[in-house]
Amino acid sequence: MDEKITPVASKISNQRHLSSVRDGLIMAMPLLIIGSFFLILAYLPISGYPEFMENMFGGNWQTKLTYPVSVTYDIMALLVSFGIAYRLAEKYGTIDAVMTGVFSMVCFALTVPQHVMFTPEGSQKALEVGGVLPTAQLGSQGLFVAIVISILSTEIYRFFYEKDFVIKMPDSVPPAVWKSFSALIPGTITILVIWGLRLLIEVTPFESMNNIVSIIIGIPMQYVGGTLLGMIVIVSVIGVLWSVGLHGDAILSAFTTPIWLKNMDENRAAFQVGKEIPNIFTQQFYELFICIGGTGALFSIVMLMLWRSKSQQMKELGRVAAPASVFNISEPVIFGVPIVLNPYLFIPFFMTPIILVIVTYFAMKTGLVARPVGIALPWTTPPIISGYLATGGKISGAVMQIVNILIALVIYYPFFRIWDKQKYREESDMNEKINRDVEMTL
Repeated sequence: MDEKITPVASKISNQRHLSSVRDGLIMAMPLLIIGSFFLILAYLPISGYPEFMENMFGGNWQTKLTYPVSVTYDIMALLVSFGIAYRLAEKYGTIDAVMTGVFSMVCFALTVPQHVMFTPEGSQKALEVGGVLPTAQLGSQGLFVAIVISILSTEIYRFFYEKDFVIKMPDSVPPAVWKSFSALIPGTITILVIWGLRLLIEVTPFESMNNIVSIIIGIPMQYVGGTLLGMIVIVSVIGVLWSVGLHGDAILSAFTTPIWLKNMDENRAAFQVGKEIPNIFTQQFYELFICIGGTGALFSIVMLMLWRSKSQQMKELGRVAAPASVFNISEPVIFGVPIVLNPYLFIPFFMTPIILVIVTYFAMKTGLVARPVGIALPWTTPPIISGYLATGGKISGAVMQIVNILIALVIYYPFFRIWDKQKYREESDMNEKINRDVEMTL
């Protein structure tokens, strides 16, 4: 496994375009989390809260409270287009990252149709309104286009910049000025290429870049990250990668995050207007319901270390790892037990997330448990609290997390006993050896 999987996984993890997609998506997360706080405040599940807010701030209090939600979620793709280009330029190190990110945002906006269909109040016919950038295309629906355009525009910009198609300025000119002028020619060429691409696509049956990317990339990726089978494959690969010491979540995030973010935003939009939540698989489904205590649901094994260990090593490690595990940080357990390259614990570490995915999926599919409503909580939010908040204030979300912790506890227990016994035997043998050495010395 180490010989076959590790080199391939390392190569994928270090590939600069994939790692830039991952890092660029992460750049947008703080803004989504901030937007989510306002979403929680706008829809706090407390009896009498809406009436109290209405008396205090007037009838439009909820609309005004969700202004920050709109300016974070609804420009998600725009933020991502800057973030990916910025991170990719950083990795090349030969072009200015800020200018590259700015040109990427412009190029992405250039691909967006500048009109929307609007139906006036009392009218039966929709009218086309021009001169606007529809937020639907700038938000989650435009994520895949943003990823493609940010990489494409960065490569075009870099090519012409490195070929010295730049305006040279004297050394006495301040850096901020010569950087702007040096970006003029490669930036113009980049915009011209993307503009030409848009014009070309507009005469085809696809009509827009978003339609092409949605068909070629979006639909297949939706099957990977938006279906039960795809989710099982994802958690299986992540488990195998972590088992050989590779950060599985980081390696696959470039593929999974765009789909989960898109699903999350669709859930958020439905939640805000009181419609049925459409998607089960989102970033919160994986992070808060499957990875309780970190990848592999290791919160349960920490509980076993604290309460059922016979070996001192496991007891001490449990005490050290417990605070981090509460906040879903698993590295102390993965490298401390260790989980990595440990044949005793590979099976439960691999199987537990798969079983949790299946159980949680059917619990949400049948309506026993509420689905995540698109609130982007930090992945470090402790279990039970996170389940309650992620489902829009539903007790069933917290109960599902408790059930998942118990399921993981049952799966890990027999394997943990074997491992703990081995550690206890090693400690006993060591103590006997020390005692013999002491007696011989005396």
